[in-house]
Amino acid sequence: MPSSPDESHASDPLDSLVLHRTDNGVSWITLNRPEAMNAVTWDQRERIISLLAEASADPAVRAVVLTATGRGFCAGADLRSGPATGGERVTGDVARTIRLGAQRLIAAVLECEKPVIAAVNGTAAGLGAHLAFACDLVLAAESAKFIEVFVRRGLVPDGGGAYLLPRLIGPHRAKELLFFGDALPARDAERLGLVNRVLPDADLTATARDWAHRLAEGPTRALALTKHLVNASQDTDRATAFAAEAMAQEINMTTHDAQEGVRSFVERRSPKYLGR
Repeated sequence: MPSSPDESHASDPLDSLVLHRTDNGVSWITLNRPEAMNAVTWDQRERIISLLAEASADPAVRAVVLTATGRGFCAGADLRSGPATGGERVTGDVARTIRLGAQRLIAAVLECEKPVIAAVNGTAAGLGAHLAFACDLVLAAESAKFIEVFVRRGLVPDGGGAYLLPRLIGPHRAKELLFFGDALPARDAERLGLVNRVLPDADLTATARDWAHRLAEGPTRALALTKHLVNASQDTDRATAFAAEAMAQEINMTTHDAQEGVRSFVERRSPKYLGR
């Protein structure tokens, strides 16, 4: 992926494992451990969470793309990379590790106030699959595949898998993927509704850039409120969802972009959104 003048060149080795640049209002976050199929280390996870939080707070960032280098998008969590505890494991340690680790990463994507596109360039397994599914839009290369690998290791899914999958494809399809752990090719993932588009490998980055730039030119606060409404609707009743919708409308109508959208309609011209 090409560099840009905004790319960080700090001496911290972590900068080479999570590449980051901002290009025309788009924050590009790229996992860069191709030799490990981009299995996420503890440090990488914290860096991604931090970058997503920064994207939310930075008015200059209006969309995010999450992608990777090499043949793998993300092979899951690197279980060997966590900080040393220096003591014997006790009851509660595993649950705490999941809450503070995989679940925080997925929550960071879901809660990011800017739209997040996953550009899945290769295998997405375990936590890596959930990282993609948590994104607002998912583009996949033809060579990509998704694997709920947990059952192969006798493990329970983490990183919100049992939360995300039933909401995306229904409980029966979710159980099929989670119970068997079979590799799901990108075309089948698209058919199930887990992926928005499947593209030739060579076209993935260009399409992600096009979609991200379209989002970056849109009404950023309206998109953030829309994302919140859609995500929250999965867990609320109709009355609560309608109340949230009305409040989102109230908040959004105070923004420059909402007023610009109405004004441009009256004036019969294309709107120019500023992201505020």
